[in-house]
Amino acid sequence: MNVQDKVILVTGASKGIGRAIAVALAKGGAHVAFTYLSSVEKGQALEAELTELGGKAKGYRSDASNYTQAEELITQVLADFGKLDGVVNNAGITRDGLLMRMSEQQWDEVININLKSVFNLTKAAIKPMMKARTGSIVNITSVVGIRGNAGQANYAASKAGIIGFTKSVALELGSRNIRSNAVAPGFIETEMTGALDEKVVAGWAEQIPLKRVGKAEDVAAAVPFLLSDAAAYITGRVLQVDGGMLT
Repeated sequence: MNVQDKVILVTGASKGIGRAIAVALAKGGAHVAFTYLSSVEKGQALEAELTELGGKAKGYRSDASNYTQAEELITQVLADFGKLDGVVNNAGITRDGLLMRMSEQQWDEVININLKSVFNLTKAAIKPMMKARTGSIVNITSVVGIRGNAGQANYAASKAGIIGFTKSVALELGSRNIRSNAVAPGFIETEMTGALDEKVVAGWAEQIPLKRVGKAEDVAAAVPFLLSDAAAYITGRVLQVDGGMLT
């Protein structure tokens, strides 16, 4: 799982799973470029933390759902780091609600930030990767994208779309030695789930074979492997990190 000296871009890394992924990569010896949107102070703090781990790190304020900004971001990362070995498409939001009450805005926001951003960054990133004839894309999806979830039609659709996109990119770009995989977290303890009632969390945990909810670090541990040369013959796969939830 060696990512020593690889340049990896992680979107939505100022908190939660994205932050844990950025830290795991830096600990593995990677140089980490990452994006944030509104959490400027958290972005600056993460940049300092990653730099202390020994590699080069830089945060960029960028809206992943905006194609023009995605192209500009890739151009800037290449200028600052000299190359781009991998991209982790992690940026995402939830706007939960039953379908009958879900607004068009709630649908569009989730699709744009969760799914369109993956198209934006991947399309922009594969240009230098194709030239180098190497690269790895890791998209963060969800078990909800596999089985669905009541009250999350928008989120489930976006995450299912990521899975289809991941497999399609793997088929298109395998001949250029560019790999495309996805990681599907289960019920993970983050700021998003922190607002839930403790009894609800305990109920969820009881249904998981490992009898606990996951941590951001559990998800992050899978990402360096998929970006590393140890996974050189793995593409088009979805790795579930869910404690056996969908087993």
